[in-house]
Amino acid sequence: QVQLVESGGGLVQPGGSLRLSCTASGRSLSSAPVGWSRQAPGNERESVARINLYGIGIYADSVKGRFTISRDDVKNVMYLQMNRLKPEDTGVYYCYRGDIARSWGQGTQVTVSA
Repeated sequence: QVQLVESGGGLVQPGGSLRLSCTASGRSLSSAPVGWSRQAPGNERESVARINLYGIGIYADSVKGRFTISRDDVKNVMYLQMNRLKPEDTGVYYCYRGDIARSWGQGTQVTVSA
């Protein structure tokens, strides 16, 4: 069984940057699809970025060119570098591992506000 712990969230001004981390234990992040989703208040959880089994990053249109997903297979950590943040990026960000049966972290809050 895998445990996932997110960190790196916080309050940032529009145009700023944050880097989220997802530390995994129990299972390797490289042996399954992994990614990040977010949920804003009153909205459903939406996919932000993911790494497929071929190691290719796939992004939602709303974050393309601003967010970068990466993975350190030695440390078993996944990252989400978020640049040029916008107020609409505000939400709780969750990392996950798996496809049909997914394991989720507890989430980290990202607030983009002046």
